[in-house]
Amino acid sequence: MHNPSLDRQRGLSEVSKPLVWDLVVIGGGATGLGIAVDAASRGYKTLLLEQHDFAKGTSSRSTKLVHGGVRYLAMGDIKLVYSALRERGLIFQNAPHVAHTRPFIIPCYSHLSKWKYLIGLKLYDWLAGRFRIGQSSFVSKKEVSQRFPTMKTVGLKGGVRYFDGQFDDARLAINLAQTATAHGATTLNYCKVVALRKDVSGKTSGVVFTDSETNKQLEIDAKVVINATGVFVDNILQLDIHEHRPIVKPSQGIHIVVDRSFLGDNDALMIPKTSDGRVLFGVPWHNHVLLGTTDTPIDTHSLEPRALETEIEFILNTTAAYLNPSPQRKDILSIFAGLRPLAAPAKSDGSTKEISRDHKLIVSASGLITITGGKWTTYRKMAEETVDKAAMVAGLDFSPCRTEAIKIHGYTTSGETTGHWAVYGSDAPYIRSLCDSTPQLGEKLHNDFEHTAAEVVWAVQHEMARTVEDVLARRLRVLFLDAAKSIEMAPKVAAIMAEQLAKGDEWITDQLDRYEKLAKGYLANTTVSK
Repeated sequence: MHNPSLDRQRGLSEVSKPLVWDLVVIGGGATGLGIAVDAASRGYKTLLLEQHDFAKGTSSRSTKLVHGGVRYLAMGDIKLVYSALRERGLIFQNAPHVAHTRPFIIPCYSHLSKWKYLIGLKLYDWLAGRFRIGQSSFVSKKEVSQRFPTMKTVGLKGGVRYFDGQFDDARLAINLAQTATAHGATTLNYCKVVALRKDVSGKTSGVVFTDSETNKQLEIDAKVVINATGVFVDNILQLDIHEHRPIVKPSQGIHIVVDRSFLGDNDALMIPKTSDGRVLFGVPWHNHVLLGTTDTPIDTHSLEPRALETEIEFILNTTAAYLNPSPQRKDILSIFAGLRPLAAPAKSDGSTKEISRDHKLIVSASGLITITGGKWTTYRKMAEETVDKAAMVAGLDFSPCRTEAIKIHGYTTSGETTGHWAVYGSDAPYIRSLCDSTPQLGEKLHNDFEHTAAEVVWAVQHEMARTVEDVLARRLRVLFLDAAKSIEMAPKVAAIMAEQLAKGDEWITDQLDRYEKLAKGYLANTTVSK
């Protein structure tokens, strides 16, 4: 095994060597990172390039659920649910430090709905087979009130309780990058692919990328190139064929984050029918509560999508129908938006519920492989299919997939890591020892959060964090929990990072300006009206 630490310098020296890579993966979200783990663990020489930071886009902006998709069951997509429940089980098995069971309650307002949901959820439990994580059951009106003290009880007939999975998405992404590296892959953030290389017969033979930190361009030779860029897949396909027609139609989902007192600490709320036909979740997450999500077709895609006024109102209004007190605009601590790469329909009536949520694997005439769609829960299976296809297209020696049994970096079964340390898993003792050896590293970054200076040092030294945003948004998640407090935390973070990265005051000022501008977009008063 190789050193699992993510080291950008080491990666850049790897790519400057004159060698032919077996696979180059473009995109460092859930799918791309899953592919890198799969390919490297099969023994293929693998390079992953991400234009920004790992999981910068959709992969850090999910509802934080590892689930089979109760909604897909209602739509009759048994195959998708069965596969996703199996994958949920494998995530629990291989990454127990970032994923755990969460009880959910569906409030019911008629006896018929209680039976309908219970029967559906019994089927859901049954489909999980040996990966079942709990038994669905009725709960009385009294118990619903005990578990959700803010729940309105007028007309309430009780509820149905079921179990699903919860995880920390960006943290799992970093761990996948470390796992890929441990198996010999090279993973680089802030490296943007700007061109595809072709051989004389027009076959894709590599990529050209720019290192954003030095603006240096590098050319890479590869036997096969995989486009796993989520909502950006069409940009890469355009590099392949200039007159390419878009295959992805982005759909936006937003989440608002509020104090945990609005719901409670343990059970999550699932509202099965909302005015836009989706389900709405209220989920405890890192001592806060996440409310979402929405499903809004949009025409443009960006790295920093913004919540629309109508979406925020939809979540607040839907929640107000069930909770009292219910969150008001002033209670919102952070709002984040993510884009789903849905397969574009031949003709669109604007609805996104009918557009396929399953993934698509496409091989272009040039041999470029594109994977799009899917969801976090099924990232491993998508990676397996993609690497199988890539090995075939590139004529690589066949090697079977090994990821069902591969423990993700951080894997630990010892329950001694509790609180905010838990997500570090087997890395937690090392970070704690930094605090012990240098007492000032044990100091908290903010009175209202447990995070310490040592975690910033760790993020820079071992997790390839390059900017204040990398640390506060994706290594510590504070931007997603409380945007205003993350701005207060930024100066300390910038100072520690500057020391680690040997940067001067100018870098600190620039980073703080950029971060404040970005974080303000997560505050409740800076939304866009549609």
